[in-house]
Amino acid sequence: MPAANLKIRDATTSDAEACAAIYAPYVIDTTITFETEPPTASEMARRIAAANEKHAWLVLEDDGQVAGYAYGGPFKDRAAYRWSCEVSVYLERGRRRTGGGRALYTALFDRLAERGFRTAVAGMTLPNDASVGLHRAMGFEPVGTYRRIGWKHGAWRDVAWAQRTLLIDEDPPAEPR
Repeated sequence: MPAANLKIRDATTSDAEACAAIYAPYVIDTTITFETEPPTASEMARRIAAANEKHAWLVLEDDGQVAGYAYGGPFKDRAAYRWSCEVSVYLERGRRRTGGGRALYTALFDRLAERGFRTAVAGMTLPNDASVGLHRAMGFEPVGTYRRIGWKHGAWRDVAWAQRTLLIDEDPPAEPR
């Protein structure tokens, strides 16, 4: 995966099919996500459009092909949480430990901070050493674990939560853009 062939850019709804294809094996074969049915390309397009409206959705391209994506979205709907966002990153199978997740998250965090978001949170179904390691390396700190919170693939699953600061600025905070 030569760096010269990699590019990170804003996702568009035309990336939905590729993002859906990357995500589907995580839904079907793992407990990393609690979705049980892979979203269609049209559902993924809706998600991309919604994320780009207030937060961000970025894709990693390798030689013009989408190889991964990262996005931010609302943490909670209540008004007091509007400066916080939940983030996720997904890469094509076989791209672990290649720097793609770190590159996507770095660009995503910059974008979210530019928009005025202060805090990013991430939930990780356990066990998931790769995700825990990536989030730790990206400056996330553990804040707690929901025990036996989701049922998937025949067992109860725990979800560890972590957070990191995106932006420290004057208070009261300006509205996110």
